[in-house]
Amino acid sequence: MANETTKNQPARRSNTRVIGWCLSGVVGMFAFGFALVPLYEVFCEITGINGKTGGRYEAGVTQQVDDNRTVRVQFLASNGPGMTWEFRPVVRSVDVHPGEVISVNFYAANGTDQAMVGQAVPSLSPSEGTQFFHKTECFCFNQQPLEAGESVEMPLIFIVDRDLPEHITKLTLSYTLYDQGKQAEVSRSAQTQTTTNNNG
Repeated sequence: MANETTKNQPARRSNTRVIGWCLSGVVGMFAFGFALVPLYEVFCEITGINGKTGGRYEAGVTQQVDDNRTVRVQFLASNGPGMTWEFRPVVRSVDVHPGEVISVNFYAANGTDQAMVGQAVPSLSPSEGTQFFHKTECFCFNQQPLEAGESVEMPLIFIVDRDLPEHITKLTLSYTLYDQGKQAEVSRSAQTQTTTNNNG
């Protein structure tokens, strides 16, 4: 009987070790999945892949305008999963001369009975144009808090670069608005799950 117990001890230790490795692997994969999102955002911003537009652009003092060329810029707006705000561009499109500073507004209204925080994420198509579309001011740079029933017009100021390839005559700028409250809940839930796995 004592011999059987002694024989089973290495097997139990081996099983415990395997379970520990598996749990560590699961936690590691979970953490890696969360790390991929910000890494992907940075990669897209640098390369322009997936229509990701860059951050704030500092316009030069002497900005030359190409009056001989016109580019149409269209605006689209949509809500992310679970976002209930009304969100739309005030104008659907504008015709611009490359090098010209253009100002437009987007409208957002929180029709719920509670305060919420939104965050708009931009995307430009064709993606080839992302390196030539410069935002000097954009509501997407910051989160937008709105009280229950509150509405706001949010500014976008941009310049289409004079070096935009000649064959591109139309750009479509899309914004998706996300509920940052829900994002925070998902993040907190994931952190709690990771902590539970680590402690378990």
